[in-house]
Amino acid sequence: MRRTRPGLGPRESRSTIYLDSQDAKQISSLSTARPYDSGRGDLSSSRGDPLNELWNELTAPLPAPQPWLVALTGVAAFLFVAHPVPWRSARALITIAHEGGHALTALLTRRTLKGIRLHSDTSGITLTKGRPTGPGMVATAAAGYLAPSLLGLGAAWLVSSGYVALLLWAMLALLTGMLLMVRNLFGLVALFAVAMAVFALSWFADAGVQVFFAHLAAWFLLFGGVRPIIELWSKRRRGRAPYSDADQLARITPLPAGFWLLLFLAVSVAAVLGGGYLLTSRWLPLPA
Repeated sequence: MRRTRPGLGPRESRSTIYLDSQDAKQISSLSTARPYDSGRGDLSSSRGDPLNELWNELTAPLPAPQPWLVALTGVAAFLFVAHPVPWRSARALITIAHEGGHALTALLTRRTLKGIRLHSDTSGITLTKGRPTGPGMVATAAAGYLAPSLLGLGAAWLVSSGYVALLLWAMLALLTGMLLMVRNLFGLVALFAVAMAVFALSWFADAGVQVFFAHLAAWFLLFGGVRPIIELWSKRRRGRAPYSDADQLARITPLPAGFWLLLFLAVSVAAVLGGGYLLTSRWLPLPA
């Protein structure tokens, strides 16, 4: 993996000190110089062990960004979600998270994942095989609308802790897994394009650029998890979404679709509040 942290300082060097010339005594000791602290941790203990070095690369925290960057990325993400023009294209990213949530939950509940399809109108479908009812089916059906918000909350935690590299490579791993299960050309192209963008960001971009886009992604997932639920609520009121996830859950549980919509909305709003706190708490005034 290419390292993108700020340049490290000089390595510890070995110097020779001569004592009293009469004794002609020579000792060798480590210099007192310390490596420059780049904010990414000390990797010297893992040199020679590729797995440990990789793990240290992924978990070495980056320095905290300036408050203006956190605010700027939050405002930009909100505008991407709130304005109809950018949302028409950006919604496809939320659809990827939505269908990824269905797929991952199906695997975790031991259902058979048959495939994923992503469409140019930003809709998608995930096909699974297993019992038509029961906890596994309920969890799989509910995971779609919850996935973007929960992913955003997890991203906010990683970003606020400085684990930007770990976030990027986790995203890349999830996208790669979805690539193996996509079953249509548009979905394949869309997933490949997003995966390559994340790979380029993690491999070629410097730390500052990575921090900027990691914050932008966290905010976008948090805000983007709310709007599809509001859109679904509006469509159901006009009778235009009879086969939504909420309606499917109503058919396999005793609870009405309205309950599931309220649950989706409550979780997504809570994720925005929690993720927003994680991203901004460093600069919030502490109570006296």
